Amino acid sequence: MRLPVLSIEEVCSRQLCTGCGVCASVEPDRFRMGDALEYGRRPFVRDAAAAETGEAVKVCPGASLEHTFDPSDPELIGELANAWGPVYEVWEGYASDEAIRHAGSSGGAATALALYCIEQGGMGGALHIGARADRPYLNETVYSTGRDQLLANTGSRYAPASPCDSLHLIEQAEKPSVFIGKPCDAAAVQRAQTIRPELDTKLGAVIAFFCAGAPSTRGTLELLEQVGVDDPDRVTSLRYRGKGWPGLWTVTWTDADGNERTEQRTYAESWHFLQKYRQWRCYICPDHTGEFADIAVGDPWYREVQPGEAGKSLIIARTKRGRDIIHAAAEAGYITLETKDATLLPRSQPNLLHTRGGLWARLKVLRLLGAAVPVYRGFELFRFWRSELTLKDKVRSFTGTAKRVFRKRLRERVQVAEVVDGGGR
Repeated sequence: MRLPVLSIEEVCSRQLCTGCGVCASVEPDRFRMGDALEYGRRPFVRDAAAAETGEAVKVCPGASLEHTFDPSDPELIGELANAWGPVYEVWEGYASDEAIRHAGSSGGAATALALYCIEQGGMGGALHIGARADRPYLNETVYSTGRDQLLANTGSRYAPASPCDSLHLIEQAEKPSVFIGKPCDAAAVQRAQTIRPELDTKLGAVIAFFCAGAPSTRGTLELLEQVGVDDPDRVTSLRYRGKGWPGLWTVTWTDADGNERTEQRTYAESWHFLQKYRQWRCYICPDHTGEFADIAVGDPWYREVQPGEAGKSLIIARTKRGRDIIHAAAEAGYITLETKDATLLPRSQPNLLHTRGGLWARLKVLRLLGAAVPVYRGFELFRFWRSELTLKDKVRSFTGTAKRVFRKRLRERVQVAEVVDGGGR
């Protein structure tokens, strides 16, 4: 049985890294973020002479996650707490601004809520992710202060991102800020607040979007090659979703003859391809719906989306602060709230209880075979393994993980190499 990981180097080499970037934020003298083609965004040592202080691994969501909310809070929706974390309200709605609603991956709610916080909520900006201008198949952390910037960076980005590497921008801002990121990013921010008083003071709201895993840059490059892009550095635009619901994966590039070309794939086609390149840590993640955020948003997949239908968002208030922001944004006309219904969350993500149950067995096998395992506290796992999995599924949850341990070399320390130019061929 392996002991809990004790350093960021081990988090990375044992494939527990989520790529969030919080280590580079809390220990900037020691770490910086870079792109590892096969794995995603990863920390690399900036200065070997700068000793690791331990603060980074303390707040690292790859090493551990712990729920600290009070499940006895009478305002929480009690029937959801064990399976879905803290939930105060569940809404289906959308951005009232038609341009934001159309550009967003679903209903544009995250962008609309961030815009409300900036224009009406007394906040200075939003820290989030956008496509890199020089290489649109890569991501970068951006700080948006108005509608035009937010609108230019809408839509899901199924590629490595490390928004927590720039938390200093929130600390340096004159006013509080919004943070938008993946569930693991939100968890990292929540923990970083406990050791960074200035961040705690300046963080006005945390918005997370639902996440099924983060594919590596290799996945995007392989998909580009499949559609005929022979040189990724010729790509001028790449969207994974949006411009409709759920939107199309759309790449535009200039070919060798100087002609502009565009190829598209459906959301289902592109995600089916990219999900095979997800980092290992995503396979053992207990939180796909932003349980550590103030507000979580996702797709209301409880029904079939009709062709040409305008986007809608599932909007989850996970803290009282988040609930207040949702209500205020609706009253101010930034979002339209249509349906309040707690059952929308489990109906929109019917497979996640099965996933959570299977995680219990995966962690057991990993420990038994000597692979590194995150420390999880406050998550119900065994009860869902017992109730949500068939006998065949239970057997597979053990045997499938055992095979992955050897196929993915999970008992070894892997060498993670940085690709400086983005990995273009």
